[in-house]
Amino acid sequence: MLSIMDVHQDNGADWYEEGEGRMLSFHLSLVTYGKCVYWVNEEKVILEKGDLLLIPGHIPYYGKSIPTVVHTKYVVNFCKIATECSLPLLQLEEPLKQRLGRFEVIQERLRGVWTQYKEKPPYYELMAEALLTEALVYLNQEKDRGMISSDKHRRVDSMKQYISTHYRERVTKEELGDVINTTPNYAATLFKAVTNQTISEYVHNQRMKTAIYMLTESQLMISEIADYLGYNDVSYFYRIFKRIVGSSPSDFLHERSSTV
Repeated sequence: MLSIMDVHQDNGADWYEEGEGRMLSFHLSLVTYGKCVYWVNEEKVILEKGDLLLIPGHIPYYGKSIPTVVHTKYVVNFCKIATECSLPLLQLEEPLKQRLGRFEVIQERLRGVWTQYKEKPPYYELMAEALLTEALVYLNQEKDRGMISSDKHRRVDSMKQYISTHYRERVTKEELGDVINTTPNYAATLFKAVTNQTISEYVHNQRMKTAIYMLTESQLMISEIADYLGYNDVSYFYRIFKRIVGSSPSDFLHERSSTV
């Protein structure tokens, strides 16, 4: 089982002994906006949005901002008993820098870890550890499939940007092919290869993020939200929401901000 030491500080961590087993500690940083710099083993590492850095605890490091460049990131320092390391990722001796294809998915998991520690609901530590474990599994899967070229990341980023402004509409592979000047089938294949999601899955996920916000922060009816997001069939909206979010849209209504 993972043990989270802190979630937002940039403190270094070293090897240490605890309980019956040797503990491995790690520093994980995901840049969500802008750019920052780390010095790892006296080597300079530049991180941009979408980059994740995992540093084993025995390696010296420090991170800092780049002058005049704003950045945001999620940071989690955690440890694990050495004999329980099932993920190859947690047996590495060297730092890992990974440009994420499933950036949004891993970002959501780390945001969840941060939220759990900020709000401290019942069993928050277990929930945070589960979310972190899920993020690490996704990261290990990305590492296993090998490095993706910067050109492919750039093309997929262009498609994501198009989707971010058209997700309420029907987004087709033909449109995305035009965005990156390639064939529709190649655009769809490339998007799936980098993000591990189909175009449709990604669009639905973007819609559900907006749906959650509108369910809790607006006074619109569920049918109105479904229509706003491009779902003419409310029952279909319910099915997609339940499949992605894991609960019903109705479950979020009690969290709505009260109005005078």
